[in-house]
Amino acid sequence: MGRETRKQERFTAVRKVTDNPFFNLYEMDARTNSGKPFGYYFGSRNDEAHIKLKTKALNVEGIVIYPVLKDAPDKIVLIRQYRYPLDCFLYELPAGLVDGGETPAQAAIREMKEETGLDFEVYEGGSPAFRRPFFMGAGFTDECSAAVFGYASGKVTDQYLEDSESIQVLLADKEEAGRILATERVSLRCAYLLMQFMQSRAEEPFAFLG
Repeated sequence: MGRETRKQERFTAVRKVTDNPFFNLYEMDARTNSGKPFGYYFGSRNDEAHIKLKTKALNVEGIVIYPVLKDAPDKIVLIRQYRYPLDCFLYELPAGLVDGGETPAQAAIREMKEETGLDFEVYEGGSPAFRRPFFMGAGFTDECSAAVFGYASGKVTDQYLEDSESIQVLLADKEEAGRILATERVSLRCAYLLMQFMQSRAEEPFAFLG
C-alpha cells in the first residue's frame, strides 16, 4: 500500500475535550505514516456522534453569501466585521451558520437580513457544482461551507444585529473591491469571490456559474 494506509489505522481514539454550545475542541490519538503515536487536535461544530471522521458526511454547517445589488449588479454587498481572535475589523462577505432544518438558501436569506437588513433573492441558475459543500480548513476543522449566490435589495440597517456583532455594510464597486483586495485585511473566501466579482459583467453577474 506504500504510504497510503487504511483510515482506521491513522488514529485509535477521538474524544471531545470542551463543552461549548457552538464549537468544540477534539483530541485524537493519531498515528504517523510509520505508526508513531501523536496527539492531534481539531475543532468542530458537530457533537461527538456526528463529527465527520465518523459519519463521512458532507453536511453544511455554514454558508457564505455572494450578493450583488439587484438594481446595480455592478456592485456587491460586503461587510466589515470586528473579529475577536484578531482584535480588528476584517472585510468579509455576509455569512453564517445553517440552523437545524434550514437549507443553505434559507440560511442565506436569514443571515443577510440579520447582518445587513437587506432582502436576498437566491439565484438558482448555473451548475450545482458551485453550490456543493466545500471544506473550510481541514487541518484544524471538519466544517463544510457552501456558497449561495443572489440579489440583494432594500435598505441597510443594523437593527437585527446581536450585541456581540459589530458590522459595517459596504456597497462596493469593482474599483473599491480592487482597493480592498490590495490593501485591507480580508477573509480568504471573500477574497476569492471578490476576484470573481472583478471579472464579472453587470449584464450577466452570475455567468461564471455556468
